[in-house]
Amino acid sequence: MSGAPAPASRGLRWLWVSLIVVVLDQAAKHWILVALHPGDEIVLAPFASLVVAFNTGAAFSFLAGAAGWQRWLFAGIAAIACVVMTWLLRRGGSALYCAGLALIVGGALGNLYDRLTVGQVVDFVLLHYRHWYYPAFNVADSAITLGAAAIIVDSLQSGLRAKRADAGH
Repeated sequence: MSGAPAPASRGLRWLWVSLIVVVLDQAAKHWILVALHPGDEIVLAPFASLVVAFNTGAAFSFLAGAAGWQRWLFAGIAAIACVVMTWLLRRGGSALYCAGLALIVGGALGNLYDRLTVGQVVDFVLLHYRHWYYPAFNVADSAITLGAAAIIVDSLQSGLRAKRADAGH
């Protein structure tokens, strides 16, 4: 009997990444809410600042102007997505695929926590150039983006491996 995890649960080992994302996300949001008030700005570079921004919508403030029902819609979507991605993690896969799923789960949980406790997501990183501003974002959003990129790269690599295997026959 070996101490190795069963194949179906190997991917669940990656949930530590999700936990780290949630902890870093919530710590950063706490710090920014203590350090700044809405309207304050800490300039990090000519193109980046720290601010306090609240987003009641989803990515790029989608549905932010709705009457409040979107809070529960996005909370439900995040909860369902986390369950599905945890199930996918349980099925396992490459390290890149599992890391990507874990990053997305952590980011989704970080923003879900905000929706449930604050009623909106706390964003604080603002990228800008002259009169152009990218919507403010946070650690959770960054983890979701990196996770999605990891899954895309893994998918492309899997396709290339499959093509090479087919060509070798």
